[in-house]
Amino acid sequence: MLKAGHTYKLTISRISDYGVYLTDGEKNEVLLPNRYTSLADKAGDEKEVFIYHDSEDRLVATTETPLLRSGETGYLEVVDKTAHGAFLDWGLHGKDLFLPNRNQQGGILVGHRCIVYLYEDNITGRCVATCKLKSFINNDLVTVEPRQQVQLLVASESPIGYRVIIDNRHWGMLYRNQLFRPVSVGDKLTGYVRRITEDNRIDVSLQQEGYAQERLGRYPAPSGAGKRRSAGAQRRQYARRGCPPHGNEQESVQTLVGHAAEKRQGDGKRTRNQTQSIRWPICVRPSASRRKPPIISYSNGRCWPIMPRQNDCRAMYWKSAPARATAYES
Repeated sequence: MLKAGHTYKLTISRISDYGVYLTDGEKNEVLLPNRYTSLADKAGDEKEVFIYHDSEDRLVATTETPLLRSGETGYLEVVDKTAHGAFLDWGLHGKDLFLPNRNQQGGILVGHRCIVYLYEDNITGRCVATCKLKSFINNDLVTVEPRQQVQLLVASESPIGYRVIIDNRHWGMLYRNQLFRPVSVGDKLTGYVRRITEDNRIDVSLQQEGYAQERLGRYPAPSGAGKRRSAGAQRRQYARRGCPPHGNEQESVQTLVGHAAEKRQGDGKRTRNQTQSIRWPICVRPSASRRKPPIISYSNGRCWPIMPRQNDCRAMYWKSAPARATAYES
């Protein structure tokens, strides 16, 4: 049975004036309009199409790729709003996704984007969007494991990081100290499960950790990583043969110790000519007789001239009084 919101691979059964009719294994037909057909199409050809309801509540096929399918979450733009609800950009020509008023949460404004989940209505069978994700996204039964690669959708931002949707099923947390690039709400990322707590909380990161990071080759390995892996493979090979796994390591350590001892002995045997050949820098210090006396200037705070005290000035004045009197009489 063909359902709206899903992608199918169908076979062309017949050609009409309005387009071509596609059928599945159960002989259910759906119309593919002329807009998505070509003159080369003929009966028996297979096409991958997306099924949805048109304005007259009929199932119609299209070769366009929608932004959301049934059971997926996305960050869609609001293109129109009426008394019954809002319409979101679905990525299909002439068809928008309906967001009823009962499924809205928060302020829905034209031109803004919102996180929605696409599901199939049980009564009408049409594809409907909702902002209330609690019924569809939960961690009651966790289906992921640590170190597993998952698809993430950034849903909201908090002081400690970003809340993400994992594989359209679970809630997860992406902490700020695990981020090494800019992230914003609505981004679709590839991440990895770091840990799962006892209360089914999931922590994720954008890079793989530990040995699996080198094994996947997603990031460049540090220099010498190939040698370490080769040594590990060699130890495993010795273990399979029944040999002690650390025999080579002990031998290599002894060899390194021997090389270090030889190097120390070689440094001690340096000849006299080699020592004399070293040219040390010569530091010439000018003699005390050639030093220039310091220039006393009033601009230098440490070189102010020594002035006599006030009492000394008075004593000098009265001592020179007879001399001044003699000079005045003459």
